[in-house]
Amino acid sequence: MGTGGLSRRRFLGALSGTAAGAALPAVTGCDGTPAPSDPPAARTSTPGTRPSPQAESCAPSGPRRLYVGTYTSVDGGGDGIGVATYDPVTGRITGAGTIKGVPDPSYLAVHPDGRTLYAVDERDDGAVTAVRLADRKVLGSRSTGGAAPCHLSVHPSGRWLLSANYGTGSVAVHPIDASGALGERTDLVTHSSPPPGPDQDGPHAHQVVTSPDGRHVLAVDLGTDTVYTYRLDTDAGKLTEVSRARAAPGAGPRQLTFHPGGRYAYLANEVDDTVAVCTYDPATGRLAIGPGQDTGSGSGTNYPAQVVVAPDGRHAWLANRGHDSLARYAVEEDGARLRLLGTVPAGGDFPRQVALSPDGALLFAANQKSGTLAVFGVDPEDGGLRLVGKPFGSPVAVCALPL
Repeated sequence: MGTGGLSRRRFLGALSGTAAGAALPAVTGCDGTPAPSDPPAARTSTPGTRPSPQAESCAPSGPRRLYVGTYTSVDGGGDGIGVATYDPVTGRITGAGTIKGVPDPSYLAVHPDGRTLYAVDERDDGAVTAVRLADRKVLGSRSTGGAAPCHLSVHPSGRWLLSANYGTGSVAVHPIDASGALGERTDLVTHSSPPPGPDQDGPHAHQVVTSPDGRHVLAVDLGTDTVYTYRLDTDAGKLTEVSRARAAPGAGPRQLTFHPGGRYAYLANEVDDTVAVCTYDPATGRLAIGPGQDTGSGSGTNYPAQVVVAPDGRHAWLANRGHDSLARYAVEEDGARLRLLGTVPAGGDFPRQVALSPDGALLFAANQKSGTLAVFGVDPEDGGLRLVGKPFGSPVAVCALPL
């Protein structure tokens, strides 16, 4: 996540926290009755629908599950993937143990059918790991063919796992079988051009996601200041490049988040401390990156991490590391414009990642250096954030995945 060849973990540092280790409380379904331990099978997916546990969840009726990513190879780090529950009304988090046997699981994603959790193994010999959630069994790991994978996502078909290798600037594709386990890698695409941006030593793929229409895969590369668009052959698991979008030289694009309308997206630029509005053409996959905008961080050193957008598309929030704040934006003109409304403290030190609860009522900030998860209530009218309760201690918290 840093600039140049500086190690992501060394650059960020780490302070320890404490995760609780109680038995997992019962998780209720839509009617308040206990939910089955083995979630329903995946629904058939069509482009634009992108079914997921988040999208299909109902109104809050009981504790919901929360998974936490960390680093296991740093001082004070975790022992694996943190397991917890949260109250969807109060935001209170209750620890429920750890899924061990997954090294440096710094980013997490869940299969559309809710049965399987996936984690990157952010190490020099990069890998991705699948975990069956019904019994927390590790189903195995597969090499990503690159170093330091820092992001992954599941294709909406549920058949392919996409991952981004930060260290070597490449994107990998793995098949997912009916059990949720991963097969051998089917493709590996390295960002060999354009040349690295200012003060960069090579390509650094930081994210790979599928567009909301399901037609294209987009990879954000911090090192080359470029967002690459690919088509995925959903039979063979192969990527074909269709276009590139160049950010400003030295911008250091980190993460791209789509507006629910599917025609606009927001790009957090880590190095030049900006956020940009992008236009997306579903027909061609072309992305156009707008000028960098204010992050609300002032004149101090700051590294924007990630944007999240409200389910109704009216507001967006940006995590600022360094300023240690969450910037709030009004989303205007159907997604074409961001207007900065202000910032609030992130509830901890170095908010590496932010995530919304499925209904958009809560925002979780994973504060890496303080080893905490801060939870905010979201005002549905103005997008205001209110810290709820005391931040939850979790060693080197770098990713929160609320289901």
